[in-house]
Amino acid sequence: MLIAPFESERLYYRELLPEDAEAMFAMDNNPEVHRYLGKNPTQSIEETRKVINYVRQQYIDNGVGRMAAILKETNEFIGWVGLKLERNVNGHDIFYDIGYRLLPQFWGKGYATESAIAFVDYGFNVLKAEKICAYADADNKASRKALEKAGLRYISTFESDYLKSSNGSEVAVWYEIENPSKR
Repeated sequence: MLIAPFESERLYYRELLPEDAEAMFAMDNNPEVHRYLGKNPTQSIEETRKVINYVRQQYIDNGVGRMAAILKETNEFIGWVGLKLERNVNGHDIFYDIGYRLLPQFWGKGYATESAIAFVDYGFNVLKAEKICAYADADNKASRKALEKAGLRYISTFESDYLKSSNGSEVAVWYEIENPSKR
């Protein structure tokens, strides 16, 4: 184990594991999940396995990476959440990025907000981050609302290559929160 698991009120967070591949593929293969992510769903479980291996390498290289979100009540994998060390987005060289991706049946229940709050706390109190950033498709109102409820504030709008679809660049929004103990 590289990163210690922890929990919030309804969720348990742990490292992504190879055995999460089927549930994660079901999520990432869903076109609705990719509606605001460049409209490019994962096409094979092998792609998902590569993503899990990539995230597991981030744990080793950076001491942080997205984590599996497990519903305490049922022990179900509901998606991935958390922080990762991101590079070269919107003029920012290296930064902690907060994100979440959930299976559709778990949308609208406050899990993204609960996770974002938990990982802001983790980032500031465990990683001692000075700032946590996030970006999302400008039209993704649910994601923006979760970020704002977690205390992040809108900073700017920019064109994102990551969110780019076959129709061209996507407009993204940039959010930040500063560690209150570093002010």
